Amino acid sequence: MKTYPLVFVIAALLSGCQSLTGSHQNTAASHRTAQHASPSEVSNALFGANQVVEAEDEAAPVFDDVWERIRYQLTIPVPQNRPVVAERNYYQNNQAYLDRIAKRAEPYLHFIVEEVEKREMPIEIALLPIVESAFDPYGFSHASASGIWQFMPQTGERFALKQNWWFDGRRDIVQSTRAALDYLTYLHNTLDGDWLNAIAAYNSGEGRLLNAIKKNRKKHLPTDFWSLDLPRETTAYVPKLLALSDLLKRQDEFAVKWRPIINAQVVDTVDIGSQIDLALAADMAGITLTELYRLNPGFNRWATAPEGPHVLLLPIDKVAEFQTKLASTAIKDRLRWQYYQVAKGDSLSVIAKKFSTTPNAIRTLNHMDNNTIRVGQQLLVPLTEGSLQAEHLPNAVRVAANQSTQEKQTHIVKSGDTLWDISREYDVTIKDLASWNKLKDDAVLRLGQKLTVYKTKPGSNDVIAAANAAQAVNRTITYKVRRGDSLARIASKFNLEVDDIVKWNNLEGQKYLQPGQQLKLKVDVKNS
Repeated sequence: MKTYPLVFVIAALLSGCQSLTGSHQNTAASHRTAQHASPSEVSNALFGANQVVEAEDEAAPVFDDVWERIRYQLTIPVPQNRPVVAERNYYQNNQAYLDRIAKRAEPYLHFIVEEVEKREMPIEIALLPIVESAFDPYGFSHASASGIWQFMPQTGERFALKQNWWFDGRRDIVQSTRAALDYLTYLHNTLDGDWLNAIAAYNSGEGRLLNAIKKNRKKHLPTDFWSLDLPRETTAYVPKLLALSDLLKRQDEFAVKWRPIINAQVVDTVDIGSQIDLALAADMAGITLTELYRLNPGFNRWATAPEGPHVLLLPIDKVAEFQTKLASTAIKDRLRWQYYQVAKGDSLSVIAKKFSTTPNAIRTLNHMDNNTIRVGQQLLVPLTEGSLQAEHLPNAVRVAANQSTQEKQTHIVKSGDTLWDISREYDVTIKDLASWNKLKDDAVLRLGQKLTVYKTKPGSNDVIAAANAAQAVNRTITYKVRRGDSLARIASKFNLEVDDIVKWNNLEGQKYLQPGQQLKLKVDVKNS
């Protein structure tokens, strides 16, 4: 592959001369501008229209690997200070962690890089999900932040991320990426075009950054990130991102490898336009239901939400097949349903609970204007994971749902393996994997440990798959007790039972919680 001597020199000059607090056109765009501008345009921009510099007019380099594409565009200077070096040493000494991150990022990274480039933001932003969540779409923090970009509920609402029983936009890859880049753009503009301060504010909030800047200005002190008095978490946050950038840029020097990720679009969005059963959608796309959930982790239930969004992220090579089958499927046939006869004592909420759905879903399916029902009335009810073993199901459905056949496999734990990663590899749920091996969902695995995995053979009933894929996704978090907290309040916040919190933390007989006390909580990410 040929290079551009003049263009690279100009890009270096631009990069070296620019201020970090300049606009985004002066950061990530500098290399891209140098790549695509003609020699005469670059010459005129730097030396004046009358100056002429000869250069070879060639196409911009094309990369096979997304990491190399990112590496080529890194522009934010990385100081070799103690915080950055300490974080870089950690990552450098944990190759298995970098491998795990690359494996998780594989379906998403190309899309994120494309979105960052469209906005001409520093390409380093594409590495931020590593710092936030290690690219775990079900990542969940003690402060209730969720998704690869770790949005808090209130911040998610502020940037139009829907959060309801059916769907959590904070976990949706497309929606959360859009919201994260919107937020970072806002912070960049609010904080005088300083990208490091914007990134710090993404972690701690713009109010805290603005107060720190105001405090320094009163003392006639610098207001760059390194000069501000910020919380400990934030002072480590920015160095983590810079350390990753430095490690990617100088990977040969530090003898680390970034597991290659193909530099090509591998997923695309499809607007369905109506509610659809996700098991049916997976079948139409020719993929497993588990794979569909992994590409669309924002969905909490067995179907898209009645009011939307109805957009699915699918493997790009499956989109045409999916659209063809979708076009031939009537809207009324996009949900699995059954008839239910209203009995004495029933209400819409009672029936909804029985079928693990919502009153609104039943109203929508039956074109009802209100919640009024009568004994003997026939209702269409969605067939969900909660109703698989219910007695009211036709016997043929119950029998078919239990006829799945499985084959036993053995997995030997490698360095860096987690239950989540192994579940992805074998296309099974974490809950099943833990159950088969008598482990807790958050168990720490041992190198060389043998795990039993049961793979469902092709042709097994899809109803069981729907039940498994929509199961809870549990994460163990550490929660620091705040002033005014009680067990009941904490349980309510995370949708837990007080008795469970007492059991997990050996609190039997303890009447009061102390501010600063740390509690272990096992949180169902889909229901928190």
